[in-house]
Amino acid sequence: MENAPECTPSPAEFTQPPSSASLAEVAPPGDSCAQPLDTVPKKLCGYLSKFGGKGPIKGWKYRWFFYDESKCHLYYSRTAQDANPLDSIDLSSAVFDCKANAEDEGTFEVKTPNRVITLKAATKQAMLYWLQQLQMKRWEFHNSPPALPVTPAAGLSGNGSTLHLKLEQEAELEEFLCPVKTPTGLVGAAAALQPVPAMPSALQNISLKHLGTEIQNTMHNIRGNKQAQATGHGPLVDESSQGVEPQSGEQPLISDPSTPGKESEESPKPAPKSFLSSSPMQKPKRQSNTFPFFSDGLARSRTAQEKVAALEQQELVIILHKALEAAQQEKRESSAYLSATEDKDRLELVRHKVRQIAELSQRVEALEQDRERLAHESGLLEQQVQALQQHVQLLMDKNQAKQQVICKLSQKLTEDLAQPEQPASAANGDFLSQQEKVEHLKDDMEAYRTQNRFLNSEIHQVTKIWRKVAEKEKALLTKCAYLQARNCQVESKYLAGLRRLQEAAGAEAGDFPELLQQLIQEALQWEAGEASDSMELRPISSEYDAYGFLTVPDYEVEDLKLLAKIQALEVRSHHLLALETVERPLRERWAALTELVPSAELKQLLRAGVPREHRPRVWRWLVHRHVQHLYSPGCYQELLARGQTCQHPAARQIELDLNRTFPTNKHFTCPTSSFPDELRRVLLAFSWQNPTIGYCQGLNRLAAIALLVLEDEESAFWCLVAIVETILPAEYYSKTLTASQVDQRVLRDLLSEKLPRLTAHLRQHHIDLSLITFNWFLVVFADSLISDILLQVWDAFLYEGTKVVFRYALAIFKYNEEEILRLQDSLEIYQYLRFFTKTICDSRKLMSIAFNDMNPFPMKQLRQLRAVHRERLEAELRELELLKAEYLQRRASRGRAVPESCVSEDEGEGDG
Repeated sequence: MENAPECTPSPAEFTQPPSSASLAEVAPPGDSCAQPLDTVPKKLCGYLSKFGGKGPIKGWKYRWFFYDESKCHLYYSRTAQDANPLDSIDLSSAVFDCKANAEDEGTFEVKTPNRVITLKAATKQAMLYWLQQLQMKRWEFHNSPPALPVTPAAGLSGNGSTLHLKLEQEAELEEFLCPVKTPTGLVGAAAALQPVPAMPSALQNISLKHLGTEIQNTMHNIRGNKQAQATGHGPLVDESSQGVEPQSGEQPLISDPSTPGKESEESPKPAPKSFLSSSPMQKPKRQSNTFPFFSDGLARSRTAQEKVAALEQQELVIILHKALEAAQQEKRESSAYLSATEDKDRLELVRHKVRQIAELSQRVEALEQDRERLAHESGLLEQQVQALQQHVQLLMDKNQAKQQVICKLSQKLTEDLAQPEQPASAANGDFLSQQEKVEHLKDDMEAYRTQNRFLNSEIHQVTKIWRKVAEKEKALLTKCAYLQARNCQVESKYLAGLRRLQEAAGAEAGDFPELLQQLIQEALQWEAGEASDSMELRPISSEYDAYGFLTVPDYEVEDLKLLAKIQALEVRSHHLLALETVERPLRERWAALTELVPSAELKQLLRAGVPREHRPRVWRWLVHRHVQHLYSPGCYQELLARGQTCQHPAARQIELDLNRTFPTNKHFTCPTSSFPDELRRVLLAFSWQNPTIGYCQGLNRLAAIALLVLEDEESAFWCLVAIVETILPAEYYSKTLTASQVDQRVLRDLLSEKLPRLTAHLRQHHIDLSLITFNWFLVVFADSLISDILLQVWDAFLYEGTKVVFRYALAIFKYNEEEILRLQDSLEIYQYLRFFTKTICDSRKLMSIAFNDMNPFPMKQLRQLRAVHRERLEAELRELELLKAEYLQRRASRGRAVPESCVSEDEGEGDG
């Protein structure tokens, strides 16, 4: 710190003489706990000894300390008249400790994350005063709102609220340590007039570490003394301007409290100004000599939260307005593009669009920089919280140890006092020595008691500061998630703009299509947010999600790859926006749910989705509810042993389907993965367990989902048994798939009831939905929905049964109803229905449609529809069987009546 920065306050600014208001804080005689409330805050400054140095000059150095409220820094210099401080101590993350067993009275420590500073006050009272004031300043810094201009009316109301808070703090402070009155002449501006004690060596009080600053201060003092001699008054203040007669020597300037008017009529002359600019610390700030507590902080926190909520609402309205304006502008530009008759006009419009894309890219980069800055600030706050937690634990350990010492000393004192009196002649000398020891022990007990009370107050305040820092960190993480979500939304709009330009440009000649193709390739290769991989905010930290599925859908069509990236960004955006408002409270509710019992609350929680860390435990409980009448220990191992002795007829088909199971999931495509072997064993065991079904295509996907979640092949086997044999209707996987066909007809009736417009539109274009939805029901959406939504569907499906599948099937069509209604060609509708389930990104919206918009949805209606359609289907099947039998009979009869001369064409050609 060779040269002090311009914003650093000068020590000379704290040497101005105090007014009567600032020095009228001395408590009444005999009342050590009474402290009158100030109308004008005093500056915290004074002389302390600081332990430091190296080698022969190591020892105590006398330093002038002064506090800067704007930065929460405690600056120190060699004298009060120095222009530049030698160094500063950051109190915002510091903790304080007083030493009851120190060799020198008044010793205390200020511990920061970087260093430990040992200080010594002139008296024990001065030490406690400094510690209490430093605690209060630290608390005010952590709880003070941003500075606002104060009007006279606001100042009066502020004084009243501050007075109320001071009274509350004093009442609470008495539980720890009584407020210490201001030591006369040792702190405050009056302490600047005290003479600096002489040192044994002239170099002992000089800081060689900050030698440049020492030289600057010396030169500044020499110039100040010369100017003072030229003007005829001293370098500090004119005593005649103080309204009091100076006493002999250099005593503090304290006015007579009985004549305050005389003091206020005259203003003191200012001290010599430093060549440094004054600090914002000069602004008055209400203080009290009591410990601050949570009442003020909570009120300010609530007010701040309300303001933040209002600002967020305003910002959301502004964003929506901007989005609407952008959409309208884009519509006008598209219309202008389509209405342009010449290629030159169209090219100009496209160039304008490219410029807009460049502006969006700059906005994306700016948002990314903001997110990185917030991530860095969050990391610093986390380190600060950890340091405070460690120190709190250390203080608690020290407090407990000192409590034990106090108890031992008390016990020893009691034993000494309880000893029988010895004859006066023999015990006179012993009595005096014992009495002296008792006095020493009493002093030690009092010192330890004072230290214990202070440490309790320090632990109390540090804990409150840690809580506030944790709240700030949570708010920063929320803001970071919001900014990251906005970043994803901006990038998604950018990609959507590229996609529309790609569709509009077509195969036009010129350099523009090449430029557009280059931009698209860069957008597909760029993974936003790579710098924030250390933060646990993004749901997508790599190419795959937590269960091994691709985060960006792998469409076969090249033109749809850009759409896949847009969908992935929208999924990420929805996840980030719901992180604090939905997912975190949901995790807390699941963590509090220790015992799982069927209830309405559990039903709602399962519909909302099970957090990943709780899903295996919940699924095992749900599966056990369905198979407890079938389960037997060792059953799975017996089935595997049977499969080793002989080969099952379905083994070949199972082997073929293994390679077709989730080709985009890394657990089933990696050569070193154990999942394919586990899946093979699960399917073979089920084939032996249920010979009626054996194996049916689609069971491999059900078992694979169970394996990914439960991570145990036996649990996955019983999950498959529960789905096929208890949850889904019988004959769902039979050779005729009777129950599956029935459910398709039931879905068609429900779709006509719930979505009549969509049903009419599909009938108009002769669309057979069973071609799309049959696989939904057969594998419970395993191939259709993205993994997050798929597992949320399964959470409710394993508890409520097939009704959930109908709800979500209807919700999917409702979710995309408007898009389907816009399509007016049957081929386009079929192409859209092939992949439209992958475009669903908002799981909360889909869940709300399924369980709210589709109501009422009684199970009785579902059973009746199934019964009606099953009866019709069985009648149709019987009729088909009759037709088949008649056909075979006619064929057999024709076969016997065929003349020998009639041969087939193949046979005739062969003979020729």
